[in-house]
Amino acid sequence: MQTADSERKSHWEKIYQTKLPTEVSWHQDEPVTSLEFISQLDLPKSAKIFDNGAGDSLLVDNLLKLGYENITVLDISEAALNKAKLRLGEKAAKVKWIIADEALCDPCEQFDLWHDRATFHFLTNEKEIAKYVNTIKKCIRPGGFLIMGTFSEKGPKKCSGLEIKQYSESLLNELLKDSFDKMKCITVDHITPFNTTQNFLFCVFRRKKI
Repeated sequence: MQTADSERKSHWEKIYQTKLPTEVSWHQDEPVTSLEFISQLDLPKSAKIFDNGAGDSLLVDNLLKLGYENITVLDISEAALNKAKLRLGEKAAKVKWIIADEALCDPCEQFDLWHDRATFHFLTNEKEIAKYVNTIKKCIRPGGFLIMGTFSEKGPKKCSGLEIKQYSESLLNELLKDSFDKMKCITVDHITPFNTTQNFLFCVFRRKKI
């Protein structure tokens, strides 16, 4: 009998083993909103950046092009990370890759920026949500940043056949306010490769210096 995390891993491995990038709804040719948020933070090129649940996202490609030198990418799917490595070629050696369940991850170090687009909303179990929030509290240095992109209350209720949890600005802030100060939130329409629209809530928070 599979556990919840092993079922999750099987689900995502199958997705990335059988589908092209343009055959999944979350694909972006260019992660515009994430890159705009990151540019506004004016981080040094040596900043430690963690991209959580990245799949085979093109964010890492863009960060390398911009000259960032200390990037860690995590995903539950080995197949997803292998696709990203193959695409990057020799540049993949400049990145630290971690295969782990986003819900259970604890990278045991602190980062200047933690980025999460379209991963957090797949956590619907309150214990998993609480554990994830505790992880980011520990893993973002005081004064560091969190960029979170989740489905808004106007977004889908399911994705990739899985239930998701929608967030409003106030709900996300309430969840994080003990350890983070909200800097900015916007809603963005993501146009999928199938020409459908998904409404996202994107927020940037700063880890309190306590």
